[in-house]
Amino acid sequence: MALALARGAGASGYGRLVLAALVLGWLGDVLLVPKGARRAFAAGLAAFLLGHLAFAAAFVVRGAAPAWLAAGALGAAVAALPIARWLLPHVPEQLRVPVRAYVLVISAMVACAFGAFGATRDGALLAGALAFFLSDLAVARERFVEKGFPNKLWGLPLYYGAQLLLAWTAGAPA
Repeated sequence: MALALARGAGASGYGRLVLAALVLGWLGDVLLVPKGARRAFAAGLAAFLLGHLAFAAAFVVRGAAPAWLAAGALGAAVAALPIARWLLPHVPEQLRVPVRAYVLVISAMVACAFGAFGATRDGALLAGALAFFLSDLAVARERFVEKGFPNKLWGLPLYYGAQLLLAWTAGAPA
């Protein structure tokens, strides 16, 4: 959040949406801290879902090339479907709908990032969105499939790198 502010996030609609997404991500992080608390986990999931919607809106505000957006949507769907098939059998019944919604929204965010990349050629924006998507696989694996240090080993650097890349872009005009 500090990097986004230092980069001038308040000066554009794009920057303000990125800042809002980062704040929602911070809230999601706080809510995911308690282990075994399903309500806190669901609230954290909702905060991240709203954060991804804010990122998607930011990317569209920045500009979206239709062909790139369509290609990104196709690519995200091709990636998300097998991920959902792998993940959902491990997800408790009461969390399946929120997890499905989350997969849909983060996939839409990635599609919008491709659209914005097509319009702006901002590689940091696209790399940040893709790193965020991949880092969430580590979170999902940790929460639902198999706990272990390897999830943190690759997931945390991708997550924090994604946040820094996206915060860096907050100074871009929109």
